[in-house]
Amino acid sequence: MLRSSQNLALHLAAVRTRIAGAASSAGRSADSVTLLAVSKGQPAESIRVAASAGLTDIGESYLAEALGKMDALGDLPITWHFIGRLQANKTRHVAERFAWVHGLDRLKIAERLAAQRPFHAPALNVCLQVNLAGEESKGGVPAAEVPDLAAAVAALPRLALRGLMCIPPAESDPGRQREWFARLRALRDSLNAGGLALDTLSMGMSGDFEAAIQEGATIIRVGTAIFGNRR
Repeated sequence: MLRSSQNLALHLAAVRTRIAGAASSAGRSADSVTLLAVSKGQPAESIRVAASAGLTDIGESYLAEALGKMDALGDLPITWHFIGRLQANKTRHVAERFAWVHGLDRLKIAERLAAQRPFHAPALNVCLQVNLAGEESKGGVPAAEVPDLAAAVAALPRLALRGLMCIPPAESDPGRQREWFARLRALRDSLNAGGLALDTLSMGMSGDFEAAIQEGATIIRVGTAIFGNRR
């Protein structure tokens, strides 16, 4: 346990150094970037170690797995983010127990989340997932359809439309990485020019988050670089 804790702490320190470097090169503060630790496939104890190292935001993709971890870690001040593709028959638990949803791409799902969010809870923060490259293997709404969906979601009660999320094609060239993230930023800016007030860009993962930060990412979703490969 000690060795794994030490490894996780070292990995986390390295990620934070990368964040600071990318933010500095973009003229930003590292504090303007939220590190969302993606813990799917990792045991609850690893999340506990990460929390002891200062991580407060945890992202999960599989609901059954997430609920078990939430129960096991209920004593910790964790903000839980659902980042997977959400099916209609699983919206209630997400609406009741999560603070954020990052992969929203259908109005039907948004309507269910709004109806099922407890009245006593704060609004559920949501990001629309945009499929920038039209990849059939990935979820997300085409960029051309985002304005209509955004307007409809913004009008729903008990939801707070915060911004946009993307998983762009894998690119090894930092310049190409930045081009994809710049597209999402431009789309966010266009929506805001049309009357919305979106403050969130959820973009960038272990292999490309520096490029995302340089293009304005406010949340980066990092798993492997913190926890290592999934178990």
